[in-house]
Amino acid sequence: MPSPLTHDDPQTIGPYQPIARLGSGGMGTVYLARTAGGRTVALKTMHARIASDPAFRTRFRLETDAARVVGERFGAGVVDADPRAEMPWFATEYVLGPPLDEAVELCGPLPEASVRALGAALCGALGQLHASDVVHRDLKPSNVLVTAYGPKVIDFGIARAAGDEHLTRVGVALGTPAFMSPEQAGGQEHSAAGDVFALAGLLVFAATGRPPFGHGQAADLIYRVQYAEPDLTGVPDSLVPVLAQCLDKNPFRRPTTDWLAARLHDGTGEFADHLPDALLADIGRRASEVWQLTPERLPAPIDAPDLAPTAVPVRWSRRRLLGTAGGAAAALAVVGAGARALIEGTGGAKPQPAVGPTNSLLPKKQLDSIWQIQIGEQDRFESHMPSHPRPLADLVTTVTGNLTGVAAQTGRRSWTVPDMDMAWQIASDDTRLVALVSPDDPASDRGTAGGTALLLASLDLLKGEMNEPFARLTDFNGELFPDQVVCTANGVVYVAVGRGRYIHNTFSAAQSWYLLAVDIGTGKLLWRTPLPARRPGTERFYFLAADVVGSHLVALQEANDGTVHAVVRDTRNGAVRWDRPLDGVEADRVRLPLTTDAQHLYAGTGRLRALRLSDGKTVWDSASSRRGRTYGPPAVQDGTVYAVEKGLGLVAFDPASGRVTWEEKGGQGADADLNCPPVIGSDYAYSKRGSRLWAVELSSHLPAHSYKTTGDRFVAHARAKAVIAQGGGFLAAFPLR
Repeated sequence: MPSPLTHDDPQTIGPYQPIARLGSGGMGTVYLARTAGGRTVALKTMHARIASDPAFRTRFRLETDAARVVGERFGAGVVDADPRAEMPWFATEYVLGPPLDEAVELCGPLPEASVRALGAALCGALGQLHASDVVHRDLKPSNVLVTAYGPKVIDFGIARAAGDEHLTRVGVALGTPAFMSPEQAGGQEHSAAGDVFALAGLLVFAATGRPPFGHGQAADLIYRVQYAEPDLTGVPDSLVPVLAQCLDKNPFRRPTTDWLAARLHDGTGEFADHLPDALLADIGRRASEVWQLTPERLPAPIDAPDLAPTAVPVRWSRRRLLGTAGGAAAALAVVGAGARALIEGTGGAKPQPAVGPTNSLLPKKQLDSIWQIQIGEQDRFESHMPSHPRPLADLVTTVTGNLTGVAAQTGRRSWTVPDMDMAWQIASDDTRLVALVSPDDPASDRGTAGGTALLLASLDLLKGEMNEPFARLTDFNGELFPDQVVCTANGVVYVAVGRGRYIHNTFSAAQSWYLLAVDIGTGKLLWRTPLPARRPGTERFYFLAADVVGSHLVALQEANDGTVHAVVRDTRNGAVRWDRPLDGVEADRVRLPLTTDAQHLYAGTGRLRALRLSDGKTVWDSASSRRGRTYGPPAVQDGTVYAVEKGLGLVAFDPASGRVTWEEKGGQGADADLNCPPVIGSDYAYSKRGSRLWAVELSSHLPAHSYKTTGDRFVAHARAKAVIAQGGGFLAAFPLR
């Protein structure tokens, strides 16, 4: 439903005046707007901060084109557009009807007659798209608006031409997990048959009030979609065989939309005749209320700064890859993941908390958090290296399109550094942050090894600006995509950098790579050591995680054969002290902050083991003491190692022997998340289970209380006495006790 405009929403957009907000997300905002003559439209815009990116502009233009293809009969007709504006926008008719998910919430599961009429009409919409060689790829209840004249399909943010591999690449799953096709969930080509699968799932939802593969975490849903049978309990008996055929795992055995339409409905009667009275009443109410809306604009918060953080001039910012040769193609390859952050639909979209320079906090009653702010969806480069919230003095920092610093106690955004969107090129310790940066004028700062010189700078924590670079290394190429700030500690930054020519975001046989140690105070290169060659064409970086413990530079590295190695180097000269493969460890599951103490490196995600830092010998291994048990990533604090055990919950170990000192009681830990390391406080250990963060009392070993959270990454901020959570487009804080 519409919500008031914010103080910084535009007064006009083209010939339209915004009246209210219909929804907002990481990439844009949808407004209810009117012309001077009184025509009401839904107006979709793109955020100015990404409007300079040609890849996102291309995606926005293609979304407009797809909406035109489906037309007014089956979609929200496009009435105006300006994709070349400084802030691109397009306007569609304002659809007078609720999204299907709201309709089912209002009326309960729809009668069979409604489901059949709905399905037949949606077959017509998809058929029109498919006839133009366009597939929707994100058909779900919130993208179908129910009107008295028939359903309308909206939100073509990830629609594309059938067979087109330029805008998205095979191997990346895009869409909404609960309504994906199996091939889409596996990152493969989603054809018209995939839309038929999604349509069948949508009709199961309409008939039962639940998706055919249930609810839960995205990874679980993706697995079920690919391998589990759909739950058709509650679907009318006459519809079960029809929808079951559409939900076949093999796309070649699914029927066409014409076949399905003929078996759903004979086409007689008006669409409204098949709708429940309560739904018709809601449609009528919406039609009446839209004409009663008058512009309402919220005042600027009292604590609003004079200038938005993005207006602060930043002398040294992370380069925009899309400006380099091949960069636009690279962005097009990954833009699909970011497209999921596009606001859902046009008319009837659910309002979301707005992202603004004032960092307004969400009401505490919505969640159990101390504070929560919207920071945007996951970054478009998270497939290369995810961003984790990191404590930094009194702040917590994270990368979601921009580098953001937030006061850990209050949730107030302190600063934003735009365009620093590559988490692997930023590192921090407890007191400082260091990043790879680019010159304002790359042409004037060329290096001798191809591209621009490698520049390193620290961040001014008060102003949120990058300082002048403290190091300028001309014999390395600062433009290479895999250049990586590995970690920083004790006034030294460790960097993996290359020489040679830029090759479309990958490693090349013509490149040579090194690990450097650079003094932050003087900019002096302390040492460099060569790194083994990476397989040409790979986009997987050298370092998965790293930290400094005493004189040890401890790291997890991925070898060319995909195995993960624990490698310890001497911080004084970079010499490798030992290198041990960690069998059974998957690289994508250990891209997390390392777990170490003064004597050991602890590795989980399968077996749990302790490696001695001095020589790499295995001190203990759960494969011997607790054979067959599976563990998530560990945490260590105050002489105890903690990990979540599959099917049990939290378990505590003696770090020297691996002996279990206690196990969680109460039986509530069976569904504990094995992807998140626990966070340890003085009285409680915190572990994610489903959509809640549970506090397990360290004295009784029993779950004590829980907090609702959208987070999937957690870290302790000791100064703020808070557990910081990131995920679902939000950053939040919970009590750490």
